[in-house]
Amino acid sequence: MKNVLLIPRIKIHNANALSSPYSIGFPAMTAWLGAVHALERKLKAKEFSGLEFKSMGVVCHKIDLRTYKGNGDYVYSIIGTGNPLDKSGKRPSFIEEARCHLDVSLIIEFIYRGLDEEELVQAVDYLLQGHMKIAGGDIISFSPPELHDDYDESRQRKLLRKLMPGYCLIERRDLMLKAMADGQDGIDAMLDFLKVTHHCEIDDNEKVQWTSNRKEKGWIIPIATGFQGITELGTAENQRDSDTPHRFAESIVTLGEFVMPHRISDLDNILWYYHADLENNLYLCQQNKHVNKKQGEL
Repeated sequence: MKNVLLIPRIKIHNANALSSPYSIGFPAMTAWLGAVHALERKLKAKEFSGLEFKSMGVVCHKIDLRTYKGNGDYVYSIIGTGNPLDKSGKRPSFIEEARCHLDVSLIIEFIYRGLDEEELVQAVDYLLQGHMKIAGGDIISFSPPELHDDYDESRQRKLLRKLMPGYCLIERRDLMLKAMADGQDGIDAMLDFLKVTHHCEIDDNEKVQWTSNRKEKGWIIPIATGFQGITELGTAENQRDSDTPHRFAESIVTLGEFVMPHRISDLDNILWYYHADLENNLYLCQQNKHVNKKQGEL
């Protein structure tokens, strides 16, 4: 039994596509959970103190990565912004930032106590109209938010059909763990699942036949799912929040997979939540329920 807030078809302009220090593409999972957390805090500030967002899922309907590859180019280049000229008439220095345009839907599992549903929908609608960003990008438009109260399994398929056509992002950490248990280094294991291997054979008619494949079936991608602290808790000069301990951290990158909603049997397979493993200095985004092997092979 779940209570679900669905925000369909959010069009986002210039979202941050630099998901980790060495991967570019779909925004990091920390960005999506961060946006939902920001929405929850803004709602609580608007007298929804009994509201709690437990977990969330993201479904991508369309992504336009702002890159360019010209004729004869070997690699893609980032499409940068045209910054205004400085007072000397020259282009100012800038840091290249990978951006993308997105069309996504957000599914948010929530708990409420004495909540007026109509007021909640109106408040969410108001906050998304120019009062917040998602993954660093501007919200251009979105369809009206929907509440699905007392959500049960019999109505799950109806909600999942609303997310078509699209792709749910799920974690495939199991692939990394298995490869590393077999002795592979973490980076080597990740690249092994991402690379495309090409083979050629000569058939009976002496024609060359090419085949291409990957180690695992499915749309496997690298995703950033959190951070690991690399320093002790302390204070830093000019830190944003003087009341919260500060520490430097590095991104945690693992494997994920895009799966179409009609292949999902349990809504928990696509919902993510925050998890802090303080003993190991880990700040993670984890799934409510990992997909089993059979689902991962679809």
